[in-house]
Amino acid sequence: MEKFIQFRNKTFASLMVRNYKLYFIGQAISLSGTWMQQIAQGLLVLKLTNSGTMLGIITALQFLPILFLGPIGGVIADRFPKQKILYVTQTAAGILAIILGILVGTNLIQLWMVGVLAFCLGIVNLVDNPTRQTFAPEMVGKELLSNAITLNSWEINLARVIGPSIAGALAATVGLTMCFILNGISYIAVLIVLYMMNTKELQPAKISINKKGQLREGFAYVASSPVLRNTLVMMAIIGTLTYEFPVILPLVAQFSFHNLTAGYAELTAAMGIGAIIGGLFTASRKNTSTKKLIIASILFGVSMIIASIAPTLLLANAAMIFVGAASINFSSIGNVTLQLESLPAMRGRVMSLWTVAFLGSTPIGGPIIGWIGEHIGPRFGLGLGGLAALFAAGLGVVTLKKMNKKIPVSVEVASQQTEVQNPPKIL
Repeated sequence: MEKFIQFRNKTFASLMVRNYKLYFIGQAISLSGTWMQQIAQGLLVLKLTNSGTMLGIITALQFLPILFLGPIGGVIADRFPKQKILYVTQTAAGILAIILGILVGTNLIQLWMVGVLAFCLGIVNLVDNPTRQTFAPEMVGKELLSNAITLNSWEINLARVIGPSIAGALAATVGLTMCFILNGISYIAVLIVLYMMNTKELQPAKISINKKGQLREGFAYVASSPVLRNTLVMMAIIGTLTYEFPVILPLVAQFSFHNLTAGYAELTAAMGIGAIIGGLFTASRKNTSTKKLIIASILFGVSMIIASIAPTLLLANAAMIFVGAASINFSSIGNVTLQLESLPAMRGRVMSLWTVAFLGSTPIGGPIIGWIGEHIGPRFGLGLGGLAALFAAGLGVVTLKKMNKKIPVSVEVASQQTEVQNPPKIL
């Protein structure tokens, strides 16, 4: 019993911070709505086109702004108070969801409208993602940062179970319209908890001064750090071909198991269940390292390959549980590594590059995986994602060997790091 209490306290430590607890509650509601819309949008595109390639293109449009303009979002996150930015981005995302719901409900929806709204949401996420990523340390501080980030990932995947389940039920009964409308309404919860926060308890990072060369400065900072550079490269590979679940899972459900609506919801929920279980153990850990990131990438790749060869939907769901556990392990370790390794003044720009690698790579990988899923087979698309994760792990091993040779850091970056008290030792 005592060990269980210790595990519980370690796992949910950051929820003892009032501001983070409020934020966690608001996100729980909003993220469930987000996953409802993710499922509904995929079903809508397949209903309109019955094309995996078009599904990949629409998904790509949502992340195209992040691919080309992602670092700008990081500059904005570093330049303005994050709480105020979130008021704007969360409101905008809610309005876009309601507009989509109205168009679907009035039968006015056309494919180009879905694409335009997806692109507009991508512009919002361009700023929203790095802002939310870097808001965590302002709420909980450096000591609880790892726990807060992992709990946030755990919460996202809990929503991955709840949202698709609700979306599947709504799609089968009242249609897709309510999925979009309810998602739009769910953003109100985030706005309420942002208003309820005690701003005096926040630990805001120093606001970056508006000056020329901030983008270039961010790229140079990342390039000077083998840890940051290696983590982002691994995420870029995996983000491009492995994290294409909104594209490949509907195709697997429709063409491999001939059960689009229920099958897609089941596969997504199964992945979420695995992530919930894996996230509980990941949240209880305080330390991270490049070696752990490599191991997580290997497990991610192996579980994806196993899922790709599962002969029945039941076995595929079982395999997706392991995919979900490996997925949250990899993403949490990568996220924590970047935030702990980065200086506070540079964190927004670093995390914007993480967003580019994680989400911005979708415009490249989405159409590729969609085309493979439609013309060669969904199982091949899923298996290719697994191979990409294994390749990223191999690249990480090679880079780690070079890092162990103690590659010197530039004098400028070394001098910057001396400003941080007790900088974390990642390796």
